[in-house]
Amino acid sequence: MRHHDPEANFSSSSMLPSVRCGARSLRSLVRILIMSSPYFTQSRSVITRSSSQSAGVTPAASFRSKLSSRQPKTAPPVAVKLEVEEASVSELEPVSVASSAGCDKLKTKPSSERRRKQVKVEYENHSHLPFKMEIWEPLNWKKQFELIREMRSGRDAPVDEMGAEKCYDTEALPRVRRFQVLVSLMLSSQTKDQVTGAAMQKLRAHGCTVENLLATSDEKLGELIYPVGFWRNKVKYLKQTSAVLQRDFGGDIPNSVEGLVRLPGVGPKMAHLAMDIAWNQVSGIGVDTHVHRISNRLGWFRRPTKNPEETRKALEDWLPRELWSEINWLLVGFGQQVCLPVSPLCSSCLNQNICPSAHQSSPVKRPKAGSPRSPKSPPFKTKTEPGQELALNDETIKQEPRPETVSYMRQRRKNKCPL
Repeated sequence: MRHHDPEANFSSSSMLPSVRCGARSLRSLVRILIMSSPYFTQSRSVITRSSSQSAGVTPAASFRSKLSSRQPKTAPPVAVKLEVEEASVSELEPVSVASSAGCDKLKTKPSSERRRKQVKVEYENHSHLPFKMEIWEPLNWKKQFELIREMRSGRDAPVDEMGAEKCYDTEALPRVRRFQVLVSLMLSSQTKDQVTGAAMQKLRAHGCTVENLLATSDEKLGELIYPVGFWRNKVKYLKQTSAVLQRDFGGDIPNSVEGLVRLPGVGPKMAHLAMDIAWNQVSGIGVDTHVHRISNRLGWFRRPTKNPEETRKALEDWLPRELWSEINWLLVGFGQQVCLPVSPLCSSCLNQNICPSAHQSSPVKRPKAGSPRSPKSPPFKTKTEPGQELALNDETIKQEPRPETVSYMRQRRKNKCPL
């Protein structure tokens, strides 16, 4: 049981005013301590302006000024760090200053001070260069080309008389002429020009048009083109190509290499030659076996090519475009007359002194005894003086052929009498 003490009540009631006074002074002291902290000392001007506008804080401001006067007058390290960062940012970004009229003007520093120096990147454009890039060319090719022209000046090779340029009907319609050029090129694959010319004469007499070939039977068409190489396959290709031309091109041939090579039995060589002869457009070099063989013999490539298509790409890399149309018939006739596939006539070639393959025997089969290609009988006669002819006769007398030696078993079988 608790006893009530009246003195205690008196003492507590008497102390209430002092407690109230102490709380008020404590509140003001806390405010003074907060305002004197380092955070508020950094921006003293702002705080004093706001405190001067409010009423009843004059003693705190005076007391704060006394406390701040005791602190050292050194700037805090945080402010220095901020100033350094602001300086670095001001070098990279433009500084905006507000004018008195309310319009913002952008003041930028020079580009050399504001940002790093930029590197100018330009793409290579060789068309604006004062010099041209060097293109590889074979040695002595111009002289070799001129000498081949001189040897082909007669234009009496089989390709000049029975080639694709001579196999079409000059009085026919343009689309018929173009079709006959394509047919002659398709028949010339793996076939001599003499055989191709004879087959084209029979086809023209029969009617070499898209409509006539489609109406002709396979047996009859085979009889007309026989004996061209692979004539059975060419009959099939002629029928398929004629059907495509009638369906998609109105009986005419395509006017692009891409369209021509899509036809059955038409390759890159035929397409480029058809563009040159039929459409009078030079799209590339027509490379056949003669062009492939002779260009490799003359050393016109950095390394020997393996097939005609590789030869075409290598030739077009360095040969001037104005010679692309001429090189085919030039080398084809030269290969038919002088630079033969087997035993080329190097002794009668004007390029024998500058040709790297001159007087080199080709790896061919050994000819039969007594044949024109036999080494015992020279292919042509040489002019000799009377004194030299007698000397040659004496040498032939001295070098008489030895009698053929027959083995014992062979002679025994020969003399054995039949039963």
